[in-house]
Amino acid sequence: MNAQAQIQTLIDTYRDAVMTKNVDKVMALYADDIVSFDAIKALQFKGKEAYRAHWIACMEMCPGPHIFEFHEVAIETSETLAFAHWVANCGGTNEKGETQSCWMRASACYRQIGGTWKIVHEHWSAPFDPMSGATLFDVTP
Repeated sequence: MNAQAQIQTLIDTYRDAVMTKNVDKVMALYADDIVSFDAIKALQFKGKEAYRAHWIACMEMCPGPHIFEFHEVAIETSETLAFAHWVANCGGTNEKGETQSCWMRASACYRQIGGTWKIVHEHWSAPFDPMSGATLFDVTP
């Protein structure tokens, strides 16, 4: 399997792990020194321990089914580094049974570690209006 197909498989595994709320499977995809600029809670998360705690909190926010759809996935690879970006419809069902989602943008950087691709950086964000400071959760691709 070529590097591009390997990264696509990793992205698919990541999505499936989130959809099944399998935090251990999600965390297995990250390098120990992951740095994440997630869209919620903190400016950045450094290392697997900090990011694991964040993932657990995210899963608890949406106790019902998740929405985690990836569109317009683009992947670039070299021998030891790769990156991908996509737009995603993210959300879930809260404890009241209400389903909420919004479109986000995501990018991820991957590095070969011991012959396996690992996520070393990811960035999730939503656009915002700089004049009002409001996050634009109603935009669509």
